[in-house]
Amino acid sequence: MNEYGVVLNRRSVKWSKLLQGKAHIEKNLTVKRYVRKGIPNEHRGRIWMVSSGAQEQLQSHPGFYHSLLVMEHDPKLQDVIHLDMHRTFPDNVLFQSTAEHSQRTALYNVLLAYGHHNKAVGYCQGMNFIAGYLLIITKDEEKSFWLMDALIGKILPDYYSPAMLGLKTDQEVLGDLVKAKAPAVGQLMTQFPGIWTLVVSRWFICLYIDVLPVETVLRIWDCLFYEGSKVLFRVALTLIRHNQPEILRARSLMDVCECFKSITKGPFTQDCHTFMQKIFAEPGSLSMATITKMRDLCRQRIIVEESR
Repeated sequence: MNEYGVVLNRRSVKWSKLLQGKAHIEKNLTVKRYVRKGIPNEHRGRIWMVSSGAQEQLQSHPGFYHSLLVMEHDPKLQDVIHLDMHRTFPDNVLFQSTAEHSQRTALYNVLLAYGHHNKAVGYCQGMNFIAGYLLIITKDEEKSFWLMDALIGKILPDYYSPAMLGLKTDQEVLGDLVKAKAPAVGQLMTQFPGIWTLVVSRWFICLYIDVLPVETVLRIWDCLFYEGSKVLFRVALTLIRHNQPEILRARSLMDVCECFKSITKGPFTQDCHTFMQKIFAEPGSLSMATITKMRDLCRQRIIVEESR
């Protein structure tokens, strides 16, 4: 068994003891520490549901998900979701239409139901990958739907709306954070207007899916559901700070873009256990209150610029 396998086994035993005989899981420092060290796959869906508030929503709205599936559907919404079906993890047997236990119908159902539930968002590219990951972990359409609602409606507001104001705002916030926590990189990036949209929009909108290794993404999501969206900034800042020498060698816009593609690959991100320790140490202090304040300032800045 490899070293990480040993870590997983040890975490699994500790989590089983923590959850033994508990119908309800309270948020506290012990659980937070456990989450940061990784949730075993057998408990992951349950912890995501509880920590995000999705479980409470599911219990408060019995039958709601299924009512969305039987209502009259918007043909435009159906068409745009159908277009993305074959693009969703094409190499994963679970999402191939010919597979014995294909998740493609479940994926379509979750996206269609969510599009009707949140008409302001409908469907946006990137949501298919998120729903796919949720189905892999929960193996349940209704739970995946409510986790989508927690992510898109609460944790990442306005990321997937037509104007994508939340996404644009967070790209600006990251730019300001980099100026403070990696000033040399911040200085370099000011030479290229609009650079953050080019290099990190996919990181944020796909929540690092197909950007970082699968196990690393799942570990990030453990913390995303428990601690909120500040985790996305911690990951981005760690990648940037850790790779400052490579980034600073860039001499052109193309160099910067290529560098940001390459820094997500390699041993640093594959060793998810060490990587996750780094994201809570490398960027230093980063509270949700700080992020909220920075978001307010950046959002106003964007609104003013776009109204000109």
